[in-house]
Amino acid sequence: MLSEQDNDLLCRVGKGTPMGELMRQYWIPAVLTNELPVTDGPPMRVKLLGEELIAFRTTTGAVGLIQNACPHRGASMFFGRNEEEGLRCVYHGWKFDVSGACVDMPSEPAESNFRNKVRTKAYPTQERNGIIWTYLGARDVPPPLPDLEANMLDDVETHIYLYSVANNWMQGWEGEMDTVHAAFLHSGATRVEDTIPGTFAYYQAKQRDARFSVVDTEWGTSYGVRRPAEEDTYYWRIAHQLLPFYAMVPTGVLGLEVRFRAYVPLDDNNTMVWTINTAQPNRAQAVVPRGAAAGGLAVRLDYLPNTTDWLGRWRLEANGSNDYLIDRELQKSGESYSGIRGIRQQDAAVTGSMGTIYDRTHEHLGTTDALIIRTRRRMIAAAKALRDEGIIPPGVDNPEIYRQRSGGVILPRSADWWEASEDLRRAFVDRPELAPMATLGNA
Repeated sequence: MLSEQDNDLLCRVGKGTPMGELMRQYWIPAVLTNELPVTDGPPMRVKLLGEELIAFRTTTGAVGLIQNACPHRGASMFFGRNEEEGLRCVYHGWKFDVSGACVDMPSEPAESNFRNKVRTKAYPTQERNGIIWTYLGARDVPPPLPDLEANMLDDVETHIYLYSVANNWMQGWEGEMDTVHAAFLHSGATRVEDTIPGTFAYYQAKQRDARFSVVDTEWGTSYGVRRPAEEDTYYWRIAHQLLPFYAMVPTGVLGLEVRFRAYVPLDDNNTMVWTINTAQPNRAQAVVPRGAAAGGLAVRLDYLPNTTDWLGRWRLEANGSNDYLIDRELQKSGESYSGIRGIRQQDAAVTGSMGTIYDRTHEHLGTTDALIIRTRRRMIAAAKALRDEGIIPPGVDNPEIYRQRSGGVILPRSADWWEASEDLRRAFVDRPELAPMATLGNA
């Protein structure tokens, strides 16, 4: 059970808060490359860590991310003219480049040098394989981007999908830590007799409870969750929580899976969930087109039309206003444990039902919550260490620590799961010999 003070520390991400300042040490996924598809195209509103920002792509293709309010009189730069390597406020014509410099001030006399004294707040950006990253911190020279494998492979098909949820980032991130819920929320309707013996689904359906083992790591925390497989083996689900908000989930086959998920706070009450993974042989694709059935490891995502509002991007059609389109007859039929269609919608429903910021002082945590407890402690300690002693949090200056993989594996019962999985957890390794095993994690 958390104290009220620590619960507040975990959840609040505004500028000047301990957790907000921790997150500003890292590069943050901001928008998709294809959300700014053309040069000199329309600017877009972006909210990150409570800040209202405007993104735009310049004539030469660079991406700018500047404060919403023009430093002259505060008019929104969303209405600006994106032209000739800068964004021009339509109120008085002041124009700013991607660095924040005022490059034109036509409302002032020609002999005035006032524009040289005015800047707007601008944040550096980098594009890498479909993601536009930004650094909101105070360093003049930002740290390197994290070595997240799924965002670094140029010659591999990669799938990226986003959705927004109207609750605090920590609730969704903790949902990823709670791997035992998959046996209920997502797979509770799966009967043992409907699974293939020897597959991961079979072992999970055969025994829904599980034993947790959690370790502190240089990137955050990691866990192994075991269930009996055969007489001399265990089925282990191994995954990672990587600071400040990344998760590598335990589905699929360890050694084959290349992916990560990010719970990016838009503000204290809203989160953008990113999933990035690579296509694997014999695996269901990451996203099923609208109207298709959701089965196995596939994800069905139906969206409301995007708007230009601060919170108008990637909103799920099934949301809190319509009870996530829960179908009580489907739930009662036994075909679906929750009656909610779609894995991500099921996650959003339960974390959203806690309220925008859950009061963790009312919790009663059990043994299967070991990772949640450990990760909270790690995050609180890192935020306080930065605030009180100036200690840079894990991973900021060590991008290589993100070179991890997660997934399921069958190990001898006598094996130490962490040591026995070390090679399979290593990223940037080709393992074609594991390809035939992909169906184990897809059944």
